[in-house]
Amino acid sequence: MYAPKGIGALYTKKGIHLEPLIHGASHERGRRAGTENVMFAVALGTACKLASAMDIEQTRELTRYFYTRLKAAYGDIIKLNGHPEKRLPNTLNISFIGSNGHDILDALDHVAASTGSACHSGLSSVSPVLKAMGVNDSVGQGAIRFSLGRYTTPDEIEEVLKRLSQIIPVVQ
Repeated sequence: MYAPKGIGALYTKKGIHLEPLIHGASHERGRRAGTENVMFAVALGTACKLASAMDIEQTRELTRYFYTRLKAAYGDIIKLNGHPEKRLPNTLNISFIGSNGHDILDALDHVAASTGSACHSGLSSVSPVLKAMGVNDSVGQGAIRFSLGRYTTPDEIEEVLKRLSQIIPVVQ
C-alpha cells in the first residue's frame, strides 16, 4: 500500500482477545508496550486513503495480461500458484518449472518480485505457504511472486517479459 516499513494495522473480530505482543504499558489498547509511532500511523492512514482510490479492476486486468503473456511464452514451464481468480489483484505467484527462482531474480534487478514472503527472503527453501497449498518442492523451487503497483504499465510488463526471455528461453 506504499506505507512505510514498520507500521501496520490489525483488524480483529469483536470479542476476540489477543495476548499482548510486548508486555508492559497499555499502548495499542493493551496489545503492546511502547510509544506509538504517530508519524507512521498517519502515513498508514494516508496510504489507505490512496489505496482506496486505486483502480483495482485495471490492476487485476494487467496482472491477467502478464500471466497470459507468460503462459503464451512458456507454456507448461509456467505454473500458477494459487487460485486463478480468488487472489490479490496485484500479485502473481508463478513457478518456472525446472528453474530456480533465486537464480532468475538475481538476473532481474529492479523488478518488484520475490521468491517467498518478505520475512523469509534470502532463504533457498520452498515457501511454507506454497507447501501448505500442496506445491511440491520441484515446482516450488522455481516460484516467484511478482507484485504490480499503482503505476505499473503494460510497457513495464513487456520489459520484464523481454528480460525473462534473456534468462529463460521462450518455448516455441
